[in-house]
Amino acid sequence: MLPSTPPVGATPESGAEPRGLPGARTGKHAALVSWVRPFVFAAVLFAFFLSLDLLGLAFGLFGKDLAAVLVERTANPFVGLFVGILGTALAQSSSTTTSLTVALVAAGALTVEGAVPIIMGANIGTSVTNTLVSLAHVTRRGEFERAFAGATVHDLFNLITVLIVFPIELLTGYLSRAAIFLGSAVEGAGGLHLFDPLKTVVRPVATLLVGLFDRSPLITLLVALGLLFLSLKLLVDLLRAVMSGKAEEMLHRTLFRSPIRAISAGILMTVMVQSSSITTSVMIPLVAAGVVTLEHVFPFTIGANLGTTVTALIAALSTGSTASVTVAFSHLLFNLAGTLLVYVPPPMRALPLAMARALGRLAVRNRLIAIGYIVGVFFVLPFLLIFLSGAI
Repeated sequence: MLPSTPPVGATPESGAEPRGLPGARTGKHAALVSWVRPFVFAAVLFAFFLSLDLLGLAFGLFGKDLAAVLVERTANPFVGLFVGILGTALAQSSSTTTSLTVALVAAGALTVEGAVPIIMGANIGTSVTNTLVSLAHVTRRGEFERAFAGATVHDLFNLITVLIVFPIELLTGYLSRAAIFLGSAVEGAGGLHLFDPLKTVVRPVATLLVGLFDRSPLITLLVALGLLFLSLKLLVDLLRAVMSGKAEEMLHRTLFRSPIRAISAGILMTVMVQSSSITTSVMIPLVAAGVVTLEHVFPFTIGANLGTTVTALIAALSTGSTASVTVAFSHLLFNLAGTLLVYVPPPMRALPLAMARALGRLAVRNRLIAIGYIVGVFFVLPFLLIFLSGAI
């Protein structure tokens, strides 16, 4: 066995403490670091949330008007599905797409049957945010492979759900019929107005910055991406420092002790922040750092999907509009169907996990595959199919 190396500045015989590093000073330094770290963590987390909000505003400046045009012109259910994907990816907000859809249903310009495919597409489109966030880890191979797999498991779950539920809806119309029934059953019911803490704190700063950038979508996008990459790098470093063995073990014993707990945590966090994009994006640094595994983040993602439908339903109930409530119920029923059909059966649950891992391995071998996946699935393919259908 090799002898242990004595500390620098100490003699092997005495084992004395190194000069210039007294224990009291070390203790004070550790105490100062532990005291300052929560404030640094809060500042970095704020910067991360700000970058996500700026990203959404930038894409909104680019694509909100186009999203409105697309939703207004859709009639074919297949076109509606791809309109939901493209419109939400462009506006970086499923709320925007859903609100436009609700307005058209309320005005009689779109039936509930026509709205359901758009809602399905919006569910896919909203998952682009956390996939974009994973690109911030592109320079670090191990982190990027885990982050990209952790992000795309959300996309793949939604895509597989659509592949199963969309044909059933076309053949039977069960989603639209059930949503209409539930919407009429609670007609006139009042709801709660939820307080959105993140938008209350972050949105004024984001709006101020967009104004300083003269509402330029390009400048806003570049600043958002720069802030996103910087905040994520710092966030991962902080998480590694904070998540000691005991902290990581506690996280696994609480939030991720069982799939039910992970789903519940995803629902609760999404209801609190009122954005599944933010909820799922927050998990990406944890997955990248190896603190949370793909098996842990998958049920959490399911919870985020369900949580965003709860906030939409509460918001719809508060409007008193039957159209709003019906569309919100169709969103909730779609995500419940996905949970029961894709997550609950073990063979089906294994499919998105295996596909996400494969995508992570491919992306780390060739970074262009990751870019091509995002651009192709969320933007190019939907646009081409809508264009070929003559909707634009």
